[in-house]
Amino acid sequence: MGKNRSQIEGKGYNSGMSAAYFFLAPALISIFVFFFIPVIAAFIISFTDFDIYSLGSYSNLRFVGLKNYSDLLGNEFFWTSLKNTFYFVVAASPLSIAVSLGAALILNSKLVKLKGLFRLGYFIPVVTTLVAVAIVWRFIYHPRFGMLNYLLSFIGVNPIDWLGDPFWAMPSIILMSIWKNFGYNMIIFIAGLQNIPEHLYEAAILEGANGWQQFKKITLPMLAPTTIFISIITMIGNFQLFAEPYVMTQGGPLNKTLSVVQYMYQEGFRWWNMGYSASIAFVLFIIIFAGTMIQLKIQKQSA
Repeated sequence: MGKNRSQIEGKGYNSGMSAAYFFLAPALISIFVFFFIPVIAAFIISFTDFDIYSLGSYSNLRFVGLKNYSDLLGNEFFWTSLKNTFYFVVAASPLSIAVSLGAALILNSKLVKLKGLFRLGYFIPVVTTLVAVAIVWRFIYHPRFGMLNYLLSFIGVNPIDWLGDPFWAMPSIILMSIWKNFGYNMIIFIAGLQNIPEHLYEAAILEGANGWQQFKKITLPMLAPTTIFISIITMIGNFQLFAEPYVMTQGGPLNKTLSVVQYMYQEGFRWWNMGYSASIAFVLFIIIFAGTMIQLKIQKQSA
């Protein structure tokens, strides 16, 4: 009897797994075809001199080994783009997280009314087309007719060419990027705040803790997993900086806003150095992977 029961349970388990694989198959096949195969192909291409002539005939394709990677590491434009990208990541990521957390704390407060309306308003820039946002911000940054210079004129600040000045171009893009993207992280922070048990704050109030002490001892520790997750996805997104400088400055002035992804795009789709462009992509992948591992290690050590 026991043997028959185990056989029946085994058959039921196998049929359940078969059904699971059947329903997962379309998604897994799509991921394999449209993600893994292109990634493997790009990795192979990074060791070749694949260019526009190779598109016409694969007989023109040559294996060059690590030449693309050695040329990349000796290229001044790559190091310039990498420096600009790190500048963007280091400056924009903490500011974006801080603004997102501040907005989430305000909207999660019991004093705020019409929370749904404010959440919608703050989230609209996230789903707005970047080209439309860039056009609006280019008008805001206009050196002669822009709103920002107009407001600064009231405190005696002379007009600034925000997108044309090598010093101000990247900070201008950082400001626009934070405004556009902070709403996404804000929603995640709100979800994390709502999962913190209310009785912890009630106990802290009974113990005489003020607002700052509650935030420091309860809110921040309880939000640690959420903060690590947001830090990682924000860092990954910022390392892939492309659309903002491409639309607003084309990498200028003087390559001060040239990002790694934009440099990769120029080499691959403007100059058709596809093999060299693929090597840039995998160097960027290694950098992002290393950054992610460092953040995960910090999380484990602080846990």
